[in-house]
Amino acid sequence: MARAHELLQAGLVRLRRHRPSHRSSPVSTLVHSPHPYGRAFGLMAVALLGAWLGLLIVGAVRTPVGPVDTSMALRPSVSGGTKINVSPLGALELDSHIAPIRLDVNIDRLDPVRSQALVQHPERIAGLQEEIGRDVTEGTRGLALRSCAAVVFGATALGLAVYRRPRRALAAGGLALALLAASGVSAWGTWNPKSVLEPRFSGLLSSAPSVVGNARSIVTEFDVYQQELARLVTNVTKLYEATSTLPVYQPDPGTMRVLHVSDIHLNPASWHIIGSLVEQYGIDVIIDTGDTMDHGTAAENRFLDPITDLGAPYVWVRGNHDSLVTQRYLQRLKNVHVLDEGRAVTVGGLRVAGIGDPQFTPDRSTVPAGDPAERMAGIRLASALRDQSAAGTPADIAVAHNPVAAREADGEVPLVLAGHVHRRDTEILPLGTRLKIEGSTGGGGLRAVEREEPEKVRASVLYLDRDTRTLQAWDEITLGGLGLTTAEVGRHLAEAPPPQGPQAPRTPPTTGLPSPAP
Repeated sequence: MARAHELLQAGLVRLRRHRPSHRSSPVSTLVHSPHPYGRAFGLMAVALLGAWLGLLIVGAVRTPVGPVDTSMALRPSVSGGTKINVSPLGALELDSHIAPIRLDVNIDRLDPVRSQALVQHPERIAGLQEEIGRDVTEGTRGLALRSCAAVVFGATALGLAVYRRPRRALAAGGLALALLAASGVSAWGTWNPKSVLEPRFSGLLSSAPSVVGNARSIVTEFDVYQQELARLVTNVTKLYEATSTLPVYQPDPGTMRVLHVSDIHLNPASWHIIGSLVEQYGIDVIIDTGDTMDHGTAAENRFLDPITDLGAPYVWVRGNHDSLVTQRYLQRLKNVHVLDEGRAVTVGGLRVAGIGDPQFTPDRSTVPAGDPAERMAGIRLASALRDQSAAGTPADIAVAHNPVAAREADGEVPLVLAGHVHRRDTEILPLGTRLKIEGSTGGGGLRAVEREEPEKVRASVLYLDRDTRTLQAWDEITLGGLGLTTAEVGRHLAEAPPPQGPQAPRTPPTTGLPSPAP
């Protein structure tokens, strides 16, 4: 009996010694040791989720692009593409690439320092495209580095929280970085530069195609697009629409048409306005009474190049913001006639004499001489006009920038034109000469953004008898200033009393002037 008991005890010991433990049981192995595919799927999920969290938390890069501050970020996406958010106006979406990441660009704010620099130095607008290209390249490079760090950090941190094993966490971070690199390669390989031709607008920007025009014309006519950029920078948002809605007049063979402009002050939108008026009104001669520039520097001279393509001869006198450097540059341009010291020129059968402003006020090293200097310039102009009349070649129109100088031509010529004061006025001087002062065709120029109230854009079309060159009537064209979309055309007869204020009568023509087309 004792022997049997000993054998039983020995068997139990051997049974316990050879029995598989709970840790190594087949059931335990099936439950706690996942399949290799499941383990890979779990690591992929951790890497993707961690990368997404990393991009959300630290993946944005703030970078200046031209005069605005932007923030760029990469976001997970099914279809990829680029989204430009212009709060609160809406968004612009481009099918720029196919990849599981989308580029988000947020326009945060307009930088006052860089914007002021553009206002003070508008010649820099011509190089704005190159500057923006450099800014975007630099911002994209910074975004790529920041995004790589963000996905590695996010995936590694989440992997450490889930697996609690540094090796597995680092594997998640490496996988996230590899996925981001693969997405970048896919975006680069599928990059579509023509996506700008077919943008999608949302929010208030859904009306943008009707405002900025067809995108294909912007791409194929980039010179026009550069002017559109300049318009946007200076907030002149609807001037082109306004000029396109002005009444069109049928040319009258018996009427000579002169477009009077003044004080453009470097507003690039003015050339489009003037070109539109020349085409719609059949202008024979353009007369500019000065202050075309703002500082008169050589760097601004390229601003004058569109004059040669306006479609009509351009007669110009120097204003107090135009330098002799500006004057010499204009003298070399085709189809431009510069008048100074009473010089006269015959253009299209019309004889015009003029004198440049004797003062150059942007030059702070000289003290302005004031009205006495302007009167002396006017006296020299009047003397030249008398000499020309005595020689049998009298002038039909005299031109000066400052009205103080223009008044001295009273009695020597039927009509004298001026500008300078940025407001429109017409009066009959004591000896019978009509003085016409034009407002600012540039709406005060680029510096107008400094004002609380927008300055309107003004120009006038003068109708003269082709045989006698006497003034028959004139149209006063007034366009809404910065951001406004109004357009007014007021017809005035030369026989009527000079207009007094904004309530001046706008009577239809009773002479042989053309009538508006329906």
